[in-house]
Amino acid sequence: MKLTISLQVTLDGVAQANGGNNEDTDPGFTRGGWALPLGDEEGVQYILDTWRRPDAFLLGRKTFAAFAPYWGSRRDDGGFGEAISSKPKYVVSNTLTDLDWENSTVISGDIEAAIRRLKAQPGGELLLVGSAKLARWLLGKELVDEINLVQFPVIVGEGERLFPQNGPDFGLELVDTAVFGTGVIGLTYRVTGRPEYA
Repeated sequence: MKLTISLQVTLDGVAQANGGNNEDTDPGFTRGGWALPLGDEEGVQYILDTWRRPDAFLLGRKTFAAFAPYWGSRRDDGGFGEAISSKPKYVVSNTLTDLDWENSTVISGDIEAAIRRLKAQPGGELLLVGSAKLARWLLGKELVDEINLVQFPVIVGEGERLFPQNGPDFGLELVDTAVFGTGVIGLTYRVTGRPEYA
């Protein structure tokens, strides 16, 4: 099974609180909601198509806690709630046990081994949405096959970034692009291993 990271980011790589300050518990971050003014029908449809594509979702604990009461209550909306509620959701957490959201399973303990077992299943796609911290961890463990970034034309100047200041290096191959009227860009990369340097 292919593992894809799909996140919305700013031009300076911030992946924190795209929908509003209420999405994050960091009281010092006041620049949330940067994606909302730049949304358009085409861009929203692109993200929805991405959510409809996978066979299963992978979520971190915080993202699951934010998504479950919102998208879980919109099962028949013909959109995001239906796309994610109808499919298996694997939640990485060593503290959660009881998950009320249908089709949800906790992954705990040896998380790397559990995700490798999911990836070993034939065909299909496992999609990580949200969960920037988990995305960085997955990259560090070399578990990621593709990265889908929906990049918004804004520089936030602070906040949690998808890629750390110091970390492992990866070569990428651009496999798909989409440009929308508001300047939002969809970029899909295949992870190709270590890059070459001059």
